[in-house]
Amino acid sequence: MPPTPPHDPSQIKWISDFIWGIADDRLRDVYVRGKYRDVILPMTVLRRLDAVLEPTKAKVLEHKAQLDARGITSPSQQGPVLCQAAGQAFWNRSPFTMRALAASGQGQRLQADFEAWLDGFSPNVQEILGKFEFHRQIAKLTAAGILGGLIADFLDPKINLAPHPAPAPNGRGELPALDNHGMGTVFEELIRRFSEDNNEEAGEHFTPRDVVRLMAQLLFLPVASRIQSTSYTLYDGSCGTGGMLTVAEDALHELAASSGKSVSIDLFGQEINPETWAICKADMLLKGATNAEHIVGGADRSTLSADAFPHWRFDFMLSNPPYGKSWKTDLERLGGKGGINDPRFIIQHGGNADYPLITRSSDGQLMFLVNKLAKMRADTPLGSRIAMVHNGSALFTGDAGSGESNIRRWILENDWLEAIIALPLNMFYNTGIATYIWVLANKKSENRRGKVQLIDATQWSQPLRRNLGKKNCELTEQDIQRILALYLDEAQTPTPQSKWFAPRDFGYWKITVERPLRLKSQLSDACIAALPENLKAAARAAQREIGSSTFDDHNHFAARLDAALKNAAIKLSKAERKTLLQAASWRDPAAA
Repeated sequence: MPPTPPHDPSQIKWISDFIWGIADDRLRDVYVRGKYRDVILPMTVLRRLDAVLEPTKAKVLEHKAQLDARGITSPSQQGPVLCQAAGQAFWNRSPFTMRALAASGQGQRLQADFEAWLDGFSPNVQEILGKFEFHRQIAKLTAAGILGGLIADFLDPKINLAPHPAPAPNGRGELPALDNHGMGTVFEELIRRFSEDNNEEAGEHFTPRDVVRLMAQLLFLPVASRIQSTSYTLYDGSCGTGGMLTVAEDALHELAASSGKSVSIDLFGQEINPETWAICKADMLLKGATNAEHIVGGADRSTLSADAFPHWRFDFMLSNPPYGKSWKTDLERLGGKGGINDPRFIIQHGGNADYPLITRSSDGQLMFLVNKLAKMRADTPLGSRIAMVHNGSALFTGDAGSGESNIRRWILENDWLEAIIALPLNMFYNTGIATYIWVLANKKSENRRGKVQLIDATQWSQPLRRNLGKKNCELTEQDIQRILALYLDEAQTPTPQSKWFAPRDFGYWKITVERPLRLKSQLSDACIAALPENLKAAARAAQREIGSSTFDDHNHFAARLDAALKNAAIKLSKAERKTLLQAASWRDPAAA
């Protein structure tokens, strides 16, 4: 099954450029550039929500009036009816739309109407706006006299943020619809630009769609023939704007449909960044997700220290966790390295009742993998399948007995690792370093048991016409199919790009071999010349008795030196004797 094709890049770029231009035109004299996102991201979300609700606005207001007449006025009571009227998982029961607000004029009247419009949204949208902290911006925008212009810009007929076609300006046909995948890509592009412009980590919260499409195929294709018409769960513990979840969901639907199956998919995600979580939650609402409450996030909802799904087990999991990023705060919240008792990270393994899976605090990427491994299902025929992106640190960091090594040992000894695929350099927006996709499963197929596949895909990519941050290449459809062909090769034919190993081939023990220091000693003329003046006479007296021959046994030399000094009636302090012995001795390279 081919992956879902990407959206027209020119459409995405045009829309992103237009919105970026709004920020420059309207906010330049009111906000510093680093604060543009505080206005533009929530306004983009609001316009998208508004465009989705426009066709059913009259019907929602009609049902609201009927409920009001019957004395049913609270949002919680009206909610189910208004959702049904809107045909969405959210609604707005105020009399306003963005187009109606554009006619409100300026000043306090517009501010009051705008706030009434925001207050009219359903509680799930209110939660999103709360994460953006957008209400704080309204008075500032009103005082600067730019709120009305900002609304008008987002209603400009030259762009279409609706999921249905819109008339083009001057009657020149139609502007194409922007579906949820396209909208998600616009959000990601805006975040990347805002972050780069502010010298932040661009792309930290999302993954290029070409990489996500590959990961989705790696998850599902090996079990394609075993997918049934049932419900499956899909989880991302660092979900960002939700791109991985939505692309993987569509890939599973397409795969099932190609076999005549119909599946339902429940999405679960957790994200610590409030803005990106808000975008993810909005995307889920726009998609009509029935369990949007399973998308959890905010600054106090870290996956590592505040797991939102401790009792859940998932069928499929994928993620691009932060790598090279400190998790010290989470470590402290968990009780510190010596006080952690979270069953995800302290387990029983290899006869050890307290086997720690805790990495150094400077890089928590493997901790996100451990979190997923703790959520694997063992009670279904498919078990659980996981696809994760890591950098090279996850492969090599940590001596035997360290947290990183313990995690790798635990994975290999349980035979969970199916494959590691090396991706081309410069695949991601925020880093040019080497990256790898790990594929894991707790119920491997028969021909993969006891084997680990390494695939080198570093040479398979196509240069981009224009760099996106540090991303200068992409995986084409042909590149993805090349990788999948190697991965799905049942004959397991070794090639220069694909090698197979047993899990034990990756294991090692680190031991310390202790042996005495091997020294040679000689009271030579050069040794005596290098001594302090107060020791030279004593050294020459000892040399006359023991000579200048080389001693292989340093202890034997020390005894002879003491006897010679005694015979010459020379007394040295402990410090002086030590200086003389050190000057007469050296490490024997041949004995090392």
